[in-house]
Amino acid sequence: MPTRILPAVGDADAVRSVTTLLSQLPDAEPVTPVVDSTQLIDTLARLAAESVDELPEVVIVHERIGPVPALELIREVALRFPAAGVILITSDASPGLFQAAMDYGARGLVALPLSYEELASRVQAVAQWSAGVRRHLGAGGDVFTGVGGTVVTVSGAKGGTGATLTAIQLALAAQASGRSTALVDMDLQTGDIASYLDVQFRRSVVDLAAITDISPRVLADAVFRHDTGLALLLAPAEGERGEDVTDRAARQIVSALRSRYEVVVIDCGAQLGGAGAAAVEMADRALLITTPDVVAVRGAKRAVRMWDRLQIRKAEETTVVVNRHSRATEIQPPLIQKITGTAVASTVVPANFKELQSVVDAGRVHELESKSSVKQALWGLAGELGLVKAAEGGQKGGRFRGGDRGSVSFRRRREG
Repeated sequence: MPTRILPAVGDADAVRSVTTLLSQLPDAEPVTPVVDSTQLIDTLARLAAESVDELPEVVIVHERIGPVPALELIREVALRFPAAGVILITSDASPGLFQAAMDYGARGLVALPLSYEELASRVQAVAQWSAGVRRHLGAGGDVFTGVGGTVVTVSGAKGGTGATLTAIQLALAAQASGRSTALVDMDLQTGDIASYLDVQFRRSVVDLAAITDISPRVLADAVFRHDTGLALLLAPAEGERGEDVTDRAARQIVSALRSRYEVVVIDCGAQLGGAGAAAVEMADRALLITTPDVVAVRGAKRAVRMWDRLQIRKAEETTVVVNRHSRATEIQPPLIQKITGTAVASTVVPANFKELQSVVDAGRVHELESKSSVKQALWGLAGELGLVKAAEGGQKGGRFRGGDRGSVSFRRRREG
């Protein structure tokens, strides 16, 4: 059986060198190279969604791949797609880098300039390892896809558009449907999830920032278990400490959460820092919350363009959610979609702050009444995004098992 090899190489000259050598390897089946980290993860995720057997046996990562650093990319591939063995190609073949690559999940290292014998040897060894892993797991393909939980980021087009409320209700809907769910406050300077849920907890996301290997026990110590069942990872009480959470730390934290929870919802706020940018880049779904007014929609357009310039996320990979929607407003979802160039969620959230005021002021938004039109819309949005577990019997829009039945509404917004 041929060995499928997926090269992730950003440099054009390096691509030619790698693909030429790979084509000469016996029983090798090189796959079309990917040019950056985002394309690699997207390609592997698409193949894994079809079947674990569709994943390539070997993934080759060049040291100059971007925008995610090579070692961080290897860690994410190893966590999300452990049936694929990763080889790092690097000009630094020192014992220190070799040990670091192994710690991050690589199965081999090949030094530059490439030699046929070394590359053939490493590919053969990693392919055999990958085949052994797949035989050992047998038909348990769900193990692979389950390792990578669904990560959803929620960002505001500007302050006050409702990103935090949206993130909380999406997480509550996922948890109520029976999925283990983590809610993360990555709005590091002005995060309010603790206030919205009436929580006082001394640990925060900052406590994980300096840890290079986040074990389940370390993660459990930093997480607060809310009465609703949500696992909360909060922003620091002292906003200036948020600077300790670098983009690298954020990647490690998100990867650790993804490997231990079925759904991870991250509130990124309206200000983009390194940590928030890393979270948005790693997310399976990136939501941008706007209200139907000129200033907010301009903010959404500005955010989308910035994400694209910084190679964080493309416009077509972003979903805009319209909050405080009213049929009386001139700016409707189709116009917002045209202006931003993004997808727009079919579910819109109605303008009805009167329903929210008492629970927001009391810091008990998790006690929002089931009949609330805002709650029904946000839980319906969770259904549209695929964050909830379908009820037994296969009905997609029915009731959550063991959840808040009165809050379940997967209705699409009416046309008009």
